[in-house]
Amino acid sequence: IELNNNEKQAKVMLELNATDPEIMVDSVHITNVVYNLIDNGIKYCLKNPLIRITTENVEGGIVLTIEDNGIGIKKENQKLIFDKFYRVPTGNIHNVKGFGIGLYYVNKIIQAHKGQISVKSTIGNGSKFRIYLPK
Repeated sequence: IELNNNEKQAKVMLELNATDPEIMVDSVHITNVVYNLIDNGIKYCLKNPLIRITTENVEGGIVLTIEDNGIGIKKENQKLIFDKFYRVPTGNIHNVKGFGIGLYYVNKIIQAHKGQISVKSTIGNGSKFRIYLPK
């Protein structure tokens, strides 16, 4: 994945620790999932974005984690971010355009692969998306 329009000087760190990284997935859709999470991490960051991508083997599959140093998501919004058309309220900040379907799409693709996605986030410290994909 190439970072397009990298005016924010985003950096991506890879920690590919999975020793058995091959799984059967739709490469186009999973690439879109990863790109969406990276793009959100960059768009919703007020400083120089740092994206950390890690992989690890777990029982029955692989875990892909995408972590950013962005603005974070309030606890009450975290359970809603995968809903269709949901956008996290940002107060008077209207510089990020969207329709609220990106994370909905991400969730649907992971579900279609019989996987799971979760998020942990802290306001001001970024978000960490954990994706489990089975073998």
